[in-house]
Amino acid sequence: MDTQKLLDKAQQVYAYMVTAPENDWQRNMGNWDWKPGVGLIAAVAYGEAIGSDEVDEYLWRWMRDNRHKAAQQRVINSTAPFAALIELLRKQPEAAAEWMPLIREHGEWLMNEAPRTKEGGFEHTVTEGVDFPEQLWADTLVVGALFLARLASLTKDEAMAREAVKQVVIHLQMLQDEATGVLFHGFDGHNRNHMSAARWGRANAWVTFGVPEIVAEIQHLIPIPVEIGERYTALVQGLLKLQTANGMWHTVMDRPDFYLETSATAGIAYGFEVALRTGLITDDILRSQLQESVRKAAEAVMIHVDVYGAVHGVSGGTPVMPTIEAYNEVKITPTPYGQALALLLISALLKRKH
Repeated sequence: MDTQKLLDKAQQVYAYMVTAPENDWQRNMGNWDWKPGVGLIAAVAYGEAIGSDEVDEYLWRWMRDNRHKAAQQRVINSTAPFAALIELLRKQPEAAAEWMPLIREHGEWLMNEAPRTKEGGFEHTVTEGVDFPEQLWADTLVVGALFLARLASLTKDEAMAREAVKQVVIHLQMLQDEATGVLFHGFDGHNRNHMSAARWGRANAWVTFGVPEIVAEIQHLIPIPVEIGERYTALVQGLLKLQTANGMWHTVMDRPDFYLETSATAGIAYGFEVALRTGLITDDILRSQLQESVRKAAEAVMIHVDVYGAVHGVSGGTPVMPTIEAYNEVKITPTPYGQALALLLISALLKRKH
């Protein structure tokens, strides 16, 4: 894909994300929560891909403006912005004295106080004040465990690294469909089932890129269990079988009568790209298949970005739905995470070209 086209699209997607009006609750970036947090993670990657001081300035300004909200609610979903903050400190270690106490405090909360299921996985907790007791959600690996892995890498904390690996293993074990390799959206520890048992696209996207990013952060600190590589390989093989001819995945991936969903497509393709770059997938034939899959998915995602940078075909915020059919009724609208997943993919393609 042409480098200039990638640069233009990335700039448009980024600009649309960071200029969202505060009164647009779907797009609002002014909360210390998972939606803006994923957007910030993507903005960091975009800034690195193009070498932009302007992006870094935006990120630091966002952190300063929203810092007072960081400790208002300690939940899994409010962890996401911290993952972006770690990356900023790597580039500006002189800011550590100002920010590390806040970061360590949240890291200690995750290690010692965050609610856990019977299996020891992080219970999916949210800022909206709704409880999901004994529930594991795929989203948690990116909005929670990625921060823990990055903090472990920054501070060389082996205990944190082991906890991050533990979360990866538990989520893969409890969410993976052994028959297909792909993941269910969530697991209910009370009833010992996957609730509606939806093989939801964006849930698979979170894990597809979360796992290789987490592994890459901490593999220099501790051994990575073989099981992670085996389960991840089964996941990507299952995802390849469900990719449509036009490069996209359906919102519930094994339901071809459901709508095609852009954020899942971007996130899965980005995950494939990270797995290829970091060496989590080593088989030559599978690597070649993933490369072709990324190409097809990227072309499809780019088609869904309009001239203003809005990423279309993105499902709104989606809890574990009561039925599989309910996933097809979720409103489609531009969102920070839709922008973010597209931006992560485009930024990764730019990095590859450089």
